[in-house]
Parts: sequence; C-alpha cells; structure tokens
Amino acid sequence: MDAGEAVGHTWDWLTGPGLKIAIIVVVGMLVLLVVQRLIKSVTEHIASGDSFLQRGIVRPLGTEVAGALRKANPVAAARRTQRARTIGSVLRSTAAIVIGTIVVFLALDQIGVNLAPFIASAGIVGVALGFGAQSLVKDFLTGLFMLLEDQYGVGDVVDVGPASGTVESVGLRVTKIRDADGVLWYVPNGSVLRVGNKTQGWANAVVEVKVDYFVDLDQVQELLGRAAAEVATNDELKAVMEGNATVNAAEDLAADAVTMRLVQRTVPAQQWKVSRALREAVRRQLADAGIPLAGQRDALTAYQETLKARQDDADQS
Repeated sequence: MDAGEAVGHTWDWLTGPGLKIAIIVVVGMLVLLVVQRLIKSVTEHIASGDSFLQRGIVRPLGTEVAGALRKANPVAAARRTQRARTIGSVLRSTAAIVIGTIVVFLALDQIGVNLAPFIASAGIVGVALGFGAQSLVKDFLTGLFMLLEDQYGVGDVVDVGPASGTVESVGLRVTKIRDADGVLWYVPNGSVLRVGNKTQGWANAVVEVKVDYFVDLDQVQELLGRAAAEVATNDELKAVMEGNATVNAAEDLAADAVTMRLVQRTVPAQQWKVSRALREAVRRQLADAGIPLAGQRDALTAYQETLKARQDDADQS
C-alpha cells in the first residue's frame, strides 16, 4: 500500500467510523453533563428546602415561607440537606458509569469489535460479583433506603443493636456512631435489623421517684406537679417543653417503695436536659415537705435534726 492509499484509508476512517466515534463521545459527554446538572439542581432544590412557590412572581412569598420553615425546624432542614446531597452524589456517579459504559460499547461497535463476548463476559462478571459481594450490595441498598426513609441523620441519638450513641456520619455502606464512652463504632448498614431513634419528632423526659411506702401519695403527686411547674418557669427550658407534665401515681409497688412517674414531653434531643432539671426540682420539693425517698426515712430524720440544731445554735448566738 502506497502513501496515497494510506492517506485515503485514513481519511475514509476519519470521515466514517472516526467521525461517528467523535460524535458519540461528544453526545455522551453532553448527555452526562445535562443529566448531572439536572440531578444537582433537583437535589440542591430539595436540600435547600425551597418550595415551588419560589418561582416567578411569587418568589418573595416562597422565600419567606421557606425561611420560616427552616427556622422552625433547623434539625429537619439539616437532615434533609444531608440526605438529598448524599443521594445526589450517588445518582451522579451512577449516571456517569451507565453513560460511560454505553459510550464505550457504541465506540467499540464502530471500530468493528464484536460486542457479544463483552456482553457475555459482563454477565458472568456481574453474577460472580453478585455472589461474592452480597454483603457489600446489601450494605449499599440498606444505606440507600435508610437515607430515603430518613430513619436517622447526623446528630441523632440512636440504638441500632450493635451500637448505641450519637450518629456522626451516615454513608451508603457504613454508619459512624459515637457512644457515651467516646468510642467510634463503624456499623455496616446491612447489619442493622432495627433502629431506635431517640431524637426524632418529639421525646419524653421521664423521672421515676421511689418514695417511702407509707407516705401520702396525693401529697407526693402534688409535689411532683409543683416541681414540673417550677422547671417550666425557666425561660431556656420552657422553650423546649411541650404541654403540661403528667404525674402517674403508684406505677409500681415494692416491699419498701412506691414508684411515682413524672412525664414531660419535649422537643427532640432535649429530654435529658429537662430530666435533670426535673430531678433537681423534685428533690427540693420532697426535701422541703419532709417526704423521704424509699429507704431514706432515718436519713431524712437525721438530716432534719441536724438542720434544726444548726438553726438553734444560730438563734442563740
């Protein structure tokens, strides 16, 4: 083959299969760009919490509504942002893989490569990976559904069986949970059989008080109600308390104690702070009224006698 024929063949290839391959690559890149921009736009729209009102002439009204909703529930907004962006990242990666694979196959077809062996091999490899990476696929699918269903998010206090604590990171394969001792647990999503979320929606601050068996239960019930009312006067705690407290008498009977239960509904993740304040208030109310806790009647009597002796000494001096 002389130089002229080589140039001719090269030109024919460039204006034939070469041009088609170039067009396929360019179109594939454009399609990928459009798809990824669309996915990013939708996920960012969801993450920001912007409503469809934020379009056209009603945009100012929509902006005010969205801002008010974010201020009313900032935790939900943060969870929505994380979930939307994580899913968006997965969708963009998936789109890149799918479109890239199609472009490669179409390009190989243009240069005369028989695609049947590739397709058959891909099927065999897919089956092998399916059997060999079942746990990995299970982790990814479980993680995806956890994000879609908003079972928990960063900052939530959860009990997932293998570990309990505060969620620090939610991924498609593993969830990172920091327990009360500071240990960071890496929990594969596929191993999570049930999730107990302690900071989603609302919570209850529960204080159980075991009082002496022969005390006046009506009086104790009134004192517990006073303790809850005292805590409700705190401006910081009042903002996270919902409704009035409920006092349940005689929740349990034992040989030396009667269990009373004080329940106060709170916003998520604030039940522990309210519980501590309630315990302190209950302690003050019971001590002032001379109501002993279970097994503490003698200790309370000795304490009261000591206080009386100190007061007598102070009066004499």
